[in-house]
Amino acid sequence: MTGMVFVFYCNWAVLLCLSVQAYENLALHQPAWQSSTLESYTGAERAVDGRYTDLAWDGGQCAVSYGGQTAEWWVDLGGVKNIHHVLIQHMKYWYPGRFLGFSVYISNTTNKEDGVLCFRDTRATITNPVNITCPYHGRYVIYYNNRTHPPYPEEYSDYAWIELCEVEVYGKDLAAFYPR
Repeated sequence: MTGMVFVFYCNWAVLLCLSVQAYENLALHQPAWQSSTLESYTGAERAVDGRYTDLAWDGGQCAVSYGGQTAEWWVDLGGVKNIHHVLIQHMKYWYPGRFLGFSVYISNTTNKEDGVLCFRDTRATITNPVNITCPYHGRYVIYYNNRTHPPYPEEYSDYAWIELCEVEVYGKDLAAFYPR
């Protein structure tokens, strides 16, 4: 899941490609934070390390928190970036009820309320990995979930968790658009 993603915009009626967009993983090896850490080898940085061959909670490649009323994780992209999409790989053998209802925000601060809601899960089941189109500018990508306003759908767990094995944020550096 590391490297570049190429998106082709073509009109097959005339077989003419109008443009090609190359997006890089802006989150790879960037600073990350989470609201709590289950074990020393499940810190926030594990979700942006480019490793996802062992998707178990104890495989050393996933960010895992304690369950609580809220769970929050973010990555600092190092500056305001032009984001195209976010790819989230949850743990294998995951219990979807732990992350159902999660949200993704793009913000210029670590406060999600300062940003824009990019995605909110409202389904009873969700794919793994999750690919979220999120065409916004921002510095922080924030993953948030809560269990603060019951009742919840039957499928939801009683607590919110972070169980992220990889979060990839694809887009471009704004400097490419606005050189000095």
